[in-house]
Parts: sequence; C-alpha cells; structure tokens
Amino acid sequence: MIQLNNVCWGFIGCGEVTEKKSGPAFNMIDGSKVVAVMSRDEEKVKSYARRHNIPRWYTDAQELIGDEDVNAIYIATPPSSHATFAIMAMKAGKPVYIEKPMAASYEDCARINRISQETGVPCFVAYYRRYLPYFQKVRQLVEEGEIGNVINVQIRFAQPPRALDYNSTNLPWRVQPDIAGGGYFYDLAPHQLDFLQEMFGCILEAEGYTSNRGGLYQAEDTISACFKFASGLPGSGSWCFVAHESAKEDRIEIIGDKGMICFSVFTYDPIALHTERGREEILPQNPPYVQLPLIQAVVEHLQGKAICTCDGVSATPTNWVMDRILNKL
Repeated sequence: MIQLNNVCWGFIGCGEVTEKKSGPAFNMIDGSKVVAVMSRDEEKVKSYARRHNIPRWYTDAQELIGDEDVNAIYIATPPSSHATFAIMAMKAGKPVYIEKPMAASYEDCARINRISQETGVPCFVAYYRRYLPYFQKVRQLVEEGEIGNVINVQIRFAQPPRALDYNSTNLPWRVQPDIAGGGYFYDLAPHQLDFLQEMFGCILEAEGYTSNRGGLYQAEDTISACFKFASGLPGSGSWCFVAHESAKEDRIEIIGDKGMICFSVFTYDPIALHTERGREEILPQNPPYVQLPLIQAVVEHLQGKAICTCDGVSATPTNWVMDRILNKL
C-alpha cells in the first residue's frame, strides 16, 4: 500500500479545467503541493508554471513522470491519452488522479484498472460532484425519504452550439470522437451518470438512439436513452447540443411516490423539493474551487488518513453506460 506524507503533484496538461476548477486546490491542502507541470506547448506550459508559481515545467510526459520530486500525477489531457499516461505513471509507482471521463472508452478504463490492480498503485477519477455540498444535499433528501420511494429518474439537457462548433476547419477536440470518445455527450453526461450511479447503484441495462441533427461536425449531437439500475429503478435521458436558446435546459428529476426533486448539474440552480408541503428551494454553497473536496479526499487517502472511493473501479461503469448509449458496445 502506497502512503505519502507529502503529496508532490505533477500535472500532465494545463488546460482550462486546471485554471480554476482544480489546479489551485492542490496547494490548499496540508501536505499537498504542485511541483511540476507538463504540456507539449512550451509557451503555454511556461506561462502556466510562472502564473501558478510551479517550480518546474516539461514538454515531455515521460520526463515529468520520471522527476524524482514528483510522487503523484494529475492527468488533465483529452480522454484519448488518459489510459497511456495513467499506465505510464502507475508503472512508475506513482498514483494518478484522472480528469473525467476516465478514458475515451470502456475498454481503456478496464486497462487502467488492470494495471492499478497489478501494480498496487491507486487511481482516482475527478467525479468531484460526489463531494460537493450541492449534490450531497440531493442525496440526503433522497436517503431521508423526503420524496418516498424513488420510482423514476429523468435527465434533460439541451444547449445551443458553441461559437467554436461552427469552425469546421478547427473544431474543438470535444466533438472529435477519436480524441474525446464521442461528442459533447461524452464530455458532459459523465457527471450526470456518475452521480446517479453513486446514489442509486450501477446501471446494468442501457440503450440509446443517436443522431446528428445540426450537421456542424461528425459526432452525435442529439441523444435519447433509457436505462435501468441494478435495483430495477428505470431512468431516461435526452441530450441535445444544437438546440435553440429557448430550449436550453439542465435538469434532473428524481420522482418518488411522495414527491419529486429537481436539480441541475452544471448551472447549480436551486434544488427544488416538491412534496405535499409544496415547493421548497434549497441552495447549498459550493467552494470556489469545485474540485477541492475531492482532491482533499484523494490526498488524505494517499496520506493514509482516510479512504477515497472515487476510484477507477467506481468510475468505469459510467464509461460502460455511455458506450452502450452510443452503441460502441
């Protein structure tokens, strides 16, 4: 079992997610600090290291992993490279914290888990919503029986195309399936599906219908799905990434026999609790760096102070569900 008194992080990747959601949080935890960062773009990584007071920077991932002062790796690159970098790090004996989704396919997740098991080096995945007060409140309401027995779950998500989606000669990596694993569904739906499985158990059946309705890129932009949890609880979801502004929606409904909970996943609208008492709104406050609670749990796990269950094994079912919905399995 690996135990580190001081967790010295090396970042592979320094994109948008590391600027506010995660990066600063690594230095806010006792016994945790960022000592190196890597990007293939030399100017970008030099700027990032300077702005965030990180002492060393690299343009080669193997060099960062081989840095003797680095004993844990944060992988914040597009999903297609997650498995490669995670396996490299774990074979070097260094724990990994991987951005979501865990990888670009269910098969890659299985590879990562196999190496983690063989080496005994832990792997964690950044499904940070499990640890945020907003989502913990949703879970508390369900567990305390506020809406009675849960009988159905529905996901509805729609957003207009982003400006970059119209640039056919330089499309975002998130709509390139060979890099992202799929379109925007593979980037955004993981947070929704992971949280629901964390609350209700694994989804054992999933089917989906996909289409490209906008014609802006090759990946699917409109998806409808149905699924069933191990308990028999049924659910459904619809996602559209080329909708009109008037159709914009970010909503999950948990329907019980005594009420309903409605909440968002990305906009953090007030949680709406509908019961015989009427409609009540609840808005727990999240920390400014949203990954902080999970990163703290990861650090404390590596220090031997706690157990963080947001690991590769628990993250893999989400990739399985997405691959089933996209007919990749």
